[in-house]
Amino acid sequence: MKIVGIYSFNKGKEYIEKHYPKLLKEIYGVVELVDASSCKVKISKEKTMKGKSLYSPIKLNQEFKKFFKAKHWENIRVKCDYPHEYYINGYSSKGTRGAFREMDFIRNELGVELQFGKYAFMVYNVCAKMTIFSNLGYIKAGIEIVPIKELAESMSTGVSYFEQFVWDLEKRGRADIDIPVLIYGITA
Repeated sequence: MKIVGIYSFNKGKEYIEKHYPKLLKEIYGVVELVDASSCKVKISKEKTMKGKSLYSPIKLNQEFKKFFKAKHWENIRVKCDYPHEYYINGYSSKGTRGAFREMDFIRNELGVELQFGKYAFMVYNVCAKMTIFSNLGYIKAGIEIVPIKELAESMSTGVSYFEQFVWDLEKRGRADIDIPVLIYGITA
């Protein structure tokens, strides 16, 4: 695979190039190692593309994970202790046990998230999860790896893409709590 789009959110490119040049080079290397053709294993059952061979998000994640793990990037999972004092009228929920948040890969306070799914998860990763992991002391900056539109069109319907994500982030603007994030758009 290859990186064909780069977007700097909250000066992410400048910050990461300055503080993590070796890790940045390593991430480029990981992206290039992923053989996209080996991930085109999903046969669509969707009405609009029935029988078409598509890229599997599960397989793509497995391939990236294999190469990041080989380079000693860690998956970090944080247990969520949800507050219960906000329930009213004596309500008590037992359904929150075992809840967690996790970041795909972290090394030397740089977080990396892969997102080959729905749009809301891209926004959540950059505008909430990365801020949470920064507040918890795990990361200082992040990288989000997402498909460009061309690649997303060879995946299941509803997969979001780089161009849409960049447009929304630019229209949203940045907030005081946002951390520096570099967004990579990739293709096969």
